[in-house]
Amino acid sequence: MAAAKKKPAKKAPAKKKAPAKKVAAKKKAPAKKPAAKKAPAKKKAPAKKPAAKKAPAKKPAAKKAPAKKKSTAKRKPNAAFMKAMTPSAALAAVVGSKPIPRTQVTKNIWAYIKKNGLQDAKNRRNINADDKLKAVFGGKKQVSMFEMTKLVNKHLS
Repeated sequence: MAAAKKKPAKKAPAKKKAPAKKVAAKKKAPAKKPAAKKAPAKKKAPAKKPAAKKAPAKKPAAKKAPAKKKSTAKRKPNAAFMKAMTPSAALAAVVGSKPIPRTQVTKNIWAYIKKNGLQDAKNRRNINADDKLKAVFGGKKQVSMFEMTKLVNKHLS
């Protein structure tokens, strides 16, 4: 095997670097081309900037009113959503005939969809209607989940 070439010792870094403006001016000057191809040199990490001098202490600001504490109680639900609604006969076949809030109607419909595997396999945003849901969806075989809520609201009073 051939003897490995010795690498020249690295030069010690300069103690102070020139200000950024002068460094930028130096970079614009054309660099000398090396005579032979060499491996690219590793970039050095940027030097840390010296700590800024502390500004003189300011007078304390006027006291502010204490901030309101957030309550740990749960958020109050919107009364319109929590109002018990009576489902139509077609919707009652899916969610039950008792008056229940809109939020619970949606939860019950999704439970029915998941239980019967009615969510489309390719596009999960679509629901494939069975016989009970076709009556609710106005005879459509497939509706999007966003269209579903619009159609269900027509069956609540």
